[in-house]
Amino acid sequence: MSTVQSHPVRAEAVVDLAAIRHNVSTLRDRAVGAQLMAVVKADGYGHGMVPVARAAREAGADWIGAAVLEEALGLRAAGDTGPIFCWLTTPGEPLADAIDAGIDLSAGAPWEIDELAAAVQDRPARVHLKIDTGMSRGGAVPEEWPALIRAALREQAAGRIEVKGIWSHLASSDEPKSAVNETQLATFTEAIDVAAAFGIDAEFKHLANSGATLALPGTHFNLVRPGVATYGLSPFGHALPSAELGLRPAMTLKARLAMVKRVPAGAGVSYGLTWTAPRPSTLGLVPLGYGDGLPRHASNGGPVQVGGKRRRIVGRICMDQCVVDLEDDRAAAGDEVVLFGPGTSGEPTADDWADAAGTINYEIVTRLGARIPRRYVDSER
Repeated sequence: MSTVQSHPVRAEAVVDLAAIRHNVSTLRDRAVGAQLMAVVKADGYGHGMVPVARAAREAGADWIGAAVLEEALGLRAAGDTGPIFCWLTTPGEPLADAIDAGIDLSAGAPWEIDELAAAVQDRPARVHLKIDTGMSRGGAVPEEWPALIRAALREQAAGRIEVKGIWSHLASSDEPKSAVNETQLATFTEAIDVAAAFGIDAEFKHLANSGATLALPGTHFNLVRPGVATYGLSPFGHALPSAELGLRPAMTLKARLAMVKRVPAGAGVSYGLTWTAPRPSTLGLVPLGYGDGLPRHASNGGPVQVGGKRRRIVGRICMDQCVVDLEDDRAAAGDEVVLFGPGTSGEPTADDWADAAGTINYEIVTRLGARIPRRYVDSER
């Protein structure tokens, strides 16, 4: 399978759907006995929400996870009929649309229970109660957990909601040996026990994200929610690379040189002239910049591959373009530049870009903008 381009493109992100399926299968093997939710928020971490969700379903994903309502409803509009979980809403949003579409929703405070119950029309809302186990984001803190349970039980007795799950989120699963993980697990287990004492035995209990799915089996319960690992990226970065986890990065970001020029020693490059050629040099102009999602913090260091060789960006990354030092190599406008990919052919990876920008691989792929077309291939078909 391939999305064919009718003419050469300025740049593209090539997404291998076979890699998505492989990663989902690998993650399912790591969480035997638990169902798997492939998280496709933020347009599938920049890879494309709908194609990724379809590939994940083909590989056996039981659930699809979406952060916000427009994502979850978009999945239904695209034809996904399986279980979908959506967890981030604000007061006054169209909850009735999601409830009518059979989307499971989250509640971490009594007012959210009230809004869900008020939005019910023809079917009860399917609700997962969120306990804040120590991350201090969404969810009820342990002291407020009984009040959330009572509100849920009241509306469940009235037939307006069904409590389907209890869930939370880990703050430090990218550090599997952190004591924080054990503390959060203990708090989560206690919350389940408290709910059971009130008479709630939710069908689904879920805590594990990518790092926990891969490295903390005690957090799996009966449902895991891998996000970044679905795309073949390691939640542990260089400390435990994708290949060692059996994951295959799905995205390769490519561009074509827009111009090649020779400059003398001492020539300054880009805004502020923060890089000066130490010798007569060949420079290549890459038609991608921070307006496309390249992190400006990777100026004077972002890695690329041109002509089979690793090169680096010199000067500041601009809104639409950046410059690569090709030293004395021959190149021409139209030559391919690989900014990152799986790394199997010596090209930089998203982890390399994350290092250059002082960030994480999640951000590198997710921030890529709409000006970069996504082309879908399937290396197994």
